[in-house]
Amino acid sequence: MSIQNRYDFVLLFDVKDGNPNGDPDAGNLPRMDAETGRGLVTDVCLKRKIRNYVALRESYQTPHNIYVREKAVLGRAHVEAFKTLGIGLGEEAQLKVESKLAQEFEDVALPDGLTLTGDEEEGWLLVFAADLDKKEIKDWLKEAKKEKLCSADIQKLIGEGLKQVKARRPDSSEVDKGREWMCKNYFDIRTFGAVMSLKSAPNCGQVRGPVQLTFGRSIDPIVALEHSITRMAVATEAEAEKQGGDNRTMGRKFTVPYGLYAAHGFISAHLAEQTGFSDADLELLWTALSDMFEHDRSAARGEMTTRGLYVFKHDSKLGNARAYSLFEHIQAKLKDGASVPRDFADYNVLVDGKEMPLGVSQEVVPGVTLERKA
Repeated sequence: MSIQNRYDFVLLFDVKDGNPNGDPDAGNLPRMDAETGRGLVTDVCLKRKIRNYVALRESYQTPHNIYVREKAVLGRAHVEAFKTLGIGLGEEAQLKVESKLAQEFEDVALPDGLTLTGDEEEGWLLVFAADLDKKEIKDWLKEAKKEKLCSADIQKLIGEGLKQVKARRPDSSEVDKGREWMCKNYFDIRTFGAVMSLKSAPNCGQVRGPVQLTFGRSIDPIVALEHSITRMAVATEAEAEKQGGDNRTMGRKFTVPYGLYAAHGFISAHLAEQTGFSDADLELLWTALSDMFEHDRSAARGEMTTRGLYVFKHDSKLGNARAYSLFEHIQAKLKDGASVPRDFADYNVLVDGKEMPLGVSQEVVPGVTLERKA
């Protein structure tokens, strides 16, 4: 059963001597608002940490598998969905391959949908998946001919097999079944949603997730420091000869001395009905937000910690107050005399003593919600 209440929440987290979210378009400098100097951490970055925590805890097991994960080929999950549901999307094609030609395939990076199987005793087969993207294969053949990626015999064989593949697209009812299966089996789809109408895989539709996050924004301006670092080794013999045996490699590293960040989150009960996001999923989400930094350590990120998770629960699905009015109850401010923050102790986090709007209560998440202060 999906959740029956709307939730809004404030997540406070900090970083010390680390880079919480580097910008690849700016040489991996910590993300920053150019006008205010305040640090930024994208919603995508926070979702990645939640996914990683759930994967670590649940080991990619159903119903907590993770759809968007490192090195994933998303289309494989779609194929699995329809295969498990017993929905056929066409017939694959198989062509025999002579042993001599099979040896040539070893040096060819075949496009998705093509697989060479077999051995010398049983013989070799080039298998064309029923759901392959014909246009993608044809484009690959054009590139192969132009760049001479493989022999003319291999190109001819692939062209012949392509004509024999009989694939079809799922109808609307099958798409609905595929989408329902994906929501049931993948935690991040139930939580954040996903666009699963891929051209290169069976269509599983689109899902708008009930949980949405804003960028994390630092309470005060941050300073991005640049450090020179030295590795007492080189990668190649040529570098060693050039340095006469000194074998040093110089590099750069960027850090934020300290930053306290706040991100806002929203959970829709109505969207949860569409994905099946349940109370058990909600509890796992709270745990992930509380503990995700504890399992995301690296030299680049320094010390990152969840410092506060303030949850506002509405008595209804539609909600009983505007989110901004609830977020205003949480204020993080520098203590008097702490002009340059370097630790969480330099801040007071104030949860004002005003009564909550009618129909809204503040939930306590053990281990992270700070003591109430007037």
